Order: sequence, then C-alpha cells, then structure tokens
Amino acid sequence: MDPLLARLRAAGFDAVSADPAPGGVVATAGMATLRDGSRVFAKTLHDAGADLFEIEAEGLRVLREAGATTPGVLAVTPDLLVLEPFCPRADEDERFWEDLARTVATVHAVTGERFGWHRDGWLGRLRQHNTWEEDGHTFFAQHRILRWLPEPLVEAAFDAEERRSLERLCAALPDLLPPQRPVLTHGDLWRENILTDPAGGPALIDPAVSYSWAEADLSMLWCSPRPPASERFFAAYAEAAPLADGWQDRMRVFHLRELLSDIAHDDGGWGAAQEVRGIIAPFARR
Repeated sequence: MDPLLARLRAAGFDAVSADPAPGGVVATAGMATLRDGSRVFAKTLHDAGADLFEIEAEGLRVLREAGATTPGVLAVTPDLLVLEPFCPRADEDERFWEDLARTVATVHAVTGERFGWHRDGWLGRLRQHNTWEEDGHTFFAQHRILRWLPEPLVEAAFDAEERRSLERLCAALPDLLPPQRPVLTHGDLWRENILTDPAGGPALIDPAVSYSWAEADLSMLWCSPRPPASERFFAAYAEAAPLADGWQDRMRVFHLRELLSDIAHDDGGWGAAQEVRGIIAPFARR
C-alpha cells in the first residue's frame, strides 16, 4: 500500500487514492481523494523528526496570524501532515505576484526583539538552528551559514581553504550586510512553497519561520529559478517596504544558507558547491 495512503488511513482519513504533488524535493506529498469525494493535501517523510510536522503546522499558524494566507491544518502526527487543498500558483499573473509582495511585506512588518525563534525548526529534513542572538550578523553567520559546515556532505564538498574562506566571509558580514531589524520570516520562500488560495490569491506553505532579516526571505525568490512575471514581486515589495540601497548585490550572500542546505541534502549535482565557491572567491587566500 502507498505509505501516504496508509498513514492517512491510520490517522482516520478514509482515503481511496492519492495523486503525487509536483515540486516537492524532500517529503512524499500528494492530493488525496477521500471516499466521500472530498480532497485533502497530505505529506509524509519516512525518516521525519518527531516534531517536524508539528513545527511546520506551528509555522503555518504563525504566518496566518501575521496576515498571510496558509492552508488550514486538518491533522498533524509525527509522520503525517494533512492540509486543506489549495491550487497551483498563478505563474504568469503579475497581479498575483504583486499581491504576494504585499503579503510578504505584511509578514515582515512583524518585528522581534532578537534574532532566532523559541525552538529549533527544520529546513527540509535537517535541523534549522534558531538560537536567540542579539546581533543579526552573529545570528546569520553562526546559525545560517557556519551551521552547515559539520554536515557530512558539506564537509566532503569543500577543502580546508574553502571552509576558511566561508569563515572569513562570515567575519566580514558587518561590512557586507547593513544592520537590519529582526522580522518574522517565512524562511523557505522559493517558488514551490507558493500556492494559490480558492479566491485566486497567494498562499504560503512549508515555512521555516524565525525572526531574521527580510532580505534573507527575498533572496530565496531572487536567486531561485522563477517565472518572468515574478519580477513584479520585487518592485511591489519595495513599494510596500522600501529596501536599502544595493539590496540586489546582497542577495547572493544571503543565498549561501540555501546553497549549503542544498548540498547537505544532496543537491543532485546541479552545482550548488560551485555557486558557493563563486561567492566566497573574494575571501580566498591561496
């Protein structure tokens, strides 16, 4: 039996079929049809941490309370998350991306006193460290970049000098990134975590929330492949929440977190390590 169907049935959902969901890279997910004809979205992970789906459900609630649209949580267990069904995103609709920009700006308007979160979370199937820090540069260096260096696949990808170059970049962060206030962030804001709600507006899924820098969220969209219409997102965001000069130049530094996470998860050879080498090249001493 399909493990997703088996876990749905164990959780009390009379599921008769499940269609695989496109786009996911970590979990097994799909749209399930129940015996009464209704549908739910469900996801499972064979080696999920005991609190992975609980933390994801909490993130969805926090984002919804901050003004974003997120699917309602129908059930959560250690190995299953069941959500209300939403639709694929409207890739070619500039209005959709404008609305998303205003949504993200509204979430980022929720500020914190410190950087971090009250508990560690998950990014994919690996832990996201959210230790509280007063200083944003320390937080980003320790918990968003250097945190990945001990992961076995990251260790294997970089030699000792490349690791030192990453460390030197982290030491230089105060010169590279202007101080910014800690704001509520989605934490994994790439195109596959954006859906359309029943009314046609943007909805967010798969959060990895923390109080961090707004530009860290923006870098996920800026640096990942996305449709042409999404260019409107950045202009509309800047209208709602003005960005400091030079923000485009900082996107690749912020994106280091995602690149290192990709490598730690086994990036499939698409070239994340080479991207990292390009970013850290100015800090090499060969």
